[in-house]
Amino acid sequence: MAFSGLDYYALDELFTHDERLARDTVRELVQSKILPTIGKHWSAGTFPHELVPVFGELGLLGPSLVGYGCAGATPTAYGLICQELERGDSGIRSFVSVQSSLVMYPIWAYGSEAQKQRWLPEMAAGRAIGCFGLTEPDFGSNPSGMRTVAKRVPGGYRITGTKRWITNGSLAAVALVWARLEPETSASAGGLHSGDEGGKVRGFLVPTTSPGFTARDIHGKWSLRASVTSELVLEDCEVGEDALLPGVSGMRGPLSCLSQARFGICYGAVGAAMACYDEALSYAGSRVQFSKPIAGYQLVQQKLVAMVSEITKAQLLCWRLGRLKEADKIQPGQISLAKRNNVSIARDIARDARDILGANGVTDDYQCGRHMLNLESVYTYEGTHDIHTLVVGQDITGLAAFD
Repeated sequence: MAFSGLDYYALDELFTHDERLARDTVRELVQSKILPTIGKHWSAGTFPHELVPVFGELGLLGPSLVGYGCAGATPTAYGLICQELERGDSGIRSFVSVQSSLVMYPIWAYGSEAQKQRWLPEMAAGRAIGCFGLTEPDFGSNPSGMRTVAKRVPGGYRITGTKRWITNGSLAAVALVWARLEPETSASAGGLHSGDEGGKVRGFLVPTTSPGFTARDIHGKWSLRASVTSELVLEDCEVGEDALLPGVSGMRGPLSCLSQARFGICYGAVGAAMACYDEALSYAGSRVQFSKPIAGYQLVQQKLVAMVSEITKAQLLCWRLGRLKEADKIQPGQISLAKRNNVSIARDIARDARDILGANGVTDDYQCGRHMLNLESVYTYEGTHDIHTLVVGQDITGLAAFD
């Protein structure tokens, strides 16, 4: 049966024709290509590789970027794409988010023309996959504490360090690795070279075939099982001068990428919530207990109404966030507020949907249990719920509570 989507406040009319077309195209893809097999992939802990070229053909990789084979869609269209993909599975949306927002975007925004020409057309087509190496075993919420370092050597850089919880790690042809550039010293110069940026965090495009680079998959996950999660180990990994992203230095680089990805997560969480609500509503309407379907009982209706209320509010947050982004007025705190809110309500809705389905909700015959577990990761990654609380808290009070 075709999925129509919850639209209690008639928000469809706020989107352009092209935005609705992008959403509906992905909605049909999820219905026909993703939902029939994603449960098996999730249970087996495997990623559906066959979808990658399809994403490329439909322009779903880097869709809001302009040029280099990218679709040039609006940020809102990209958000709606993420919404529908996460309605299928958070792991599938994560793949597209990393490819589009965490790797293609920084190449497009900060890369040299040669880097753009080398990577963006291949990534837009799905022929090359990227991963984003920021989080380390000891530094997640505080990425500025990173220990990965890059040292200048003749002809390029030598990178040493470990990155963990890296989506697409072992699938990637290129890893965007963020490392602290060691101060360059010289006996003849008597210290730092003029113009040296020693100590600054810089981004490096590391081909995964580089000597000293290893990607090891993390197994035993009970969340995002249809997504590849890896640890990247760089042991004196040498890359050329052309690996350095020239257009950005300092933490502004990785943080700006995270803002791009979090924007998509805000929409994606709504998709997961919509899937759980739709399943709970359908189940409650057909499951008869005592004298009538359980949808006719007050406690079940209370849960369903709460789902409608929270999804509608989250949809409005996303719509406004998209228009602010298109007007170049968006602020990081606004993204944090939406990420914090939308993932939290999606997690609650998934749990309530599982409750409505009773014992059936813990089987892979239904979606809500899978979404419930996936959303535990989404609640944590790209800034935990608590960290985004502090980001917004600092924004409204002017006082940082991180230390």
